[in-house]
Amino acid sequence: MSEFLELEAQDGIRMTWNVIPGTKQDATNCVVPVSAIYTPLKPNPGIPVLAYGPLRCRICRSILNPFSIVDFVAKIWACPFCFQRNHFPQHYYSISEQNLPAELFPQYTTVEYVSTAEMGPVVRPVFLIVVDTCMIEEEIGYLKSALLQAIELLPDQSLVGFITFGTYVQVHELGFGLLPKSYVFKGTKEVTKEQILEQMCFFAGKTKPTTGVIAGSRDGVSSESIARFLLPASECEFVIEELQKDPWPVRADQRASRCTGAALSVAASLLGVCVPGSGARIMAFIGGPSTEGPGSIVSKSLSEPIRSHKDLDKGSVPLYNKAVKFYEDISKQLVHQGHVLDLFACALDQVGVAEMKVAVERTGGIAVLAESFGHSVFKDSLRRIFQSSDNDLDLSFNGIFEINCSKDVKIQGIIGPCTSLEKKSPLSSDTVVGEGNTSAWKMCGLDRKTSLCLVFDIAKKDDPEAVGQSTSNQFYFQFLTYYQHHEGQMRLRVSTLSRKWAAGSGGVQDLIAGFDQEAAAAVMARLVSFKMEAEADFDPIRWLDRALISLCSKFGDYQKETPSSFSLSPRLSIFPQFMFNLRRSQFVQVFNNSPDETAYFRMMLNRENVANSVVMIQPSLISYSLQSGPEPVLLDVTAIAADRILLLDSYFTIVIFHGITIAQWRKAGYQDQEGHEAFAQLLQAPQEEADAIIKERFPVPRLVVCDQYGSQARFLLAKLNPSVTYNSDNPPPPGGDVLFTDDVSFQVFMDHLQRLAVQ
Repeated sequence: MSEFLELEAQDGIRMTWNVIPGTKQDATNCVVPVSAIYTPLKPNPGIPVLAYGPLRCRICRSILNPFSIVDFVAKIWACPFCFQRNHFPQHYYSISEQNLPAELFPQYTTVEYVSTAEMGPVVRPVFLIVVDTCMIEEEIGYLKSALLQAIELLPDQSLVGFITFGTYVQVHELGFGLLPKSYVFKGTKEVTKEQILEQMCFFAGKTKPTTGVIAGSRDGVSSESIARFLLPASECEFVIEELQKDPWPVRADQRASRCTGAALSVAASLLGVCVPGSGARIMAFIGGPSTEGPGSIVSKSLSEPIRSHKDLDKGSVPLYNKAVKFYEDISKQLVHQGHVLDLFACALDQVGVAEMKVAVERTGGIAVLAESFGHSVFKDSLRRIFQSSDNDLDLSFNGIFEINCSKDVKIQGIIGPCTSLEKKSPLSSDTVVGEGNTSAWKMCGLDRKTSLCLVFDIAKKDDPEAVGQSTSNQFYFQFLTYYQHHEGQMRLRVSTLSRKWAAGSGGVQDLIAGFDQEAAAAVMARLVSFKMEAEADFDPIRWLDRALISLCSKFGDYQKETPSSFSLSPRLSIFPQFMFNLRRSQFVQVFNNSPDETAYFRMMLNRENVANSVVMIQPSLISYSLQSGPEPVLLDVTAIAADRILLLDSYFTIVIFHGITIAQWRKAGYQDQEGHEAFAQLLQAPQEEADAIIKERFPVPRLVVCDQYGSQARFLLAKLNPSVTYNSDNPPPPGGDVLFTDDVSFQVFMDHLQRLAVQ
């Protein structure tokens, strides 16, 4: 596993198969698709930043890299993708084997270009804050203080705009400090760019151009009229301090009249008028469901409940499809403008994350879901977005992601925060997964954590013996990410990788040696989540089980019809455990979660790297006791003991669970008495570990501290393997626990798997 981690540290990529199946049929037989999880902006201090433009192949446009074959005498380089021979330009003429440019160093497979000539002026990032005012005073107070803190942390050069909404949408004119002034729009309908130009007096006293798209200062919108709505952060605090509850009365049997869709439509059009094509984010702070105008998810009457998974399955959700269609249109507009939608949803009830998911995900936005604007999950996450520290997000804007591959490999698509640019090329596969039919994608927002899942298609037909005679069995990928850096300048990051084809009939051992089971689990989780949303009547459990059985019968060692002889290579041995936990995870089991929560969990899964995805699928469990130091234990109910503290990390929640004896000692206050320092340290250790995890994670996880047999112990019990249940023959050890469930345990699951795999 360590070699895969080293490759990831260098280039930000993990592949399911690091030796590629030789033919299309082999790839199909391998069950887990040939795919990669790539983090385009993964921080790596060793990456050289080059202050000149890249050198491209004149046929396939790929960029000079360490795998290019160079003729130093003739000053020619051969492209490893299309084998075209290219002449070096004049300024490369001093190169020799002793004098290489950085992009040809073998260790620099990832480099970054920052070109000063094309850069032009440094672009100022724009943050348009959209605030829901239909909340109780207490929530508005929490939100105010959080926003004032965030504004202080914004980069100096950034611009801020401000929109509030309730029954109506109000766009605040900020460049007019003496008197609060705002433009009001009706909450019942969408607002186009033309209406904004007209009604907000962008051409007051001037003639409006009759033709062409009007957008931004270069098309005649004066910078003075833009500056009325977008001002430097330091000048916006007075508007936030004046923030008040929506004045419209709400009847006792009704929900507040909240026009979320109309407000986001106004925000998108305002940015399209003022700063098209330049880095900008709409940051929406929402405290309840939309009940008015486009994108509404429920009627105002409290007697009608908000849609559940059951309603979605039955199709009895008249507003859902309309709302999704509306947010798809908004996402197209935002992608066209190069802008991001971020969502901060803080309410005890659902607010419509399931409907907005398409707009947040396609624009590469951030989502945070919490119970209240006063909750640490929201407050700390918002601070984390802007603060400058080792763990900040380094928000970047306006990215374009492109791929080059050797022939015989095509790309089916990407599952993750991006949108297809519909740039069809010979690389595009006929089978489409996620955002496909293209070799270029738009990433309006990206940060150092954003990870894409690329699914490949092996196009090579049979005759594995003749694999790549001319290309020495190697084949190549190149990933290009062109983006606006958080400091304002445009950059291009290039990662070029080489992998081997599995050669001929002896390829099975090569395939096993190159199998990355963690990456495979993360890819299968993204695929099953995608299929659950995209395909009607899809049975996720059956699909996962079939895939696992096929994989085990292809790669396991066994004698036919003898389950006891079955064994798996260490390279594959943890994969069944990942699949067992994935079947029980919140991505597949939607029972007990609202559609909003499910959409949120899947959005987070689709943007995280392999290590974090694995924690979401299979939480980690650490045990602390007076007898031994902290040690990892199996995610099993037998890990519970009266004299142990358990620390569970399931990514979204961190649980510190005190065994019953520890809890009694703690309540008796032993940790404060002399002579019990060891016990005080025991209580402190899991807390410190939890703080360390919280410090580097985004969004900030929820911390639950609970005792055995307490009500909140359910956060731990729900994740454990039920090896001891209420109806099992073997009783738990003294001080242990039983689970009240009819779920099968991992042991039973493995017995069935072995029996089916050897048939």
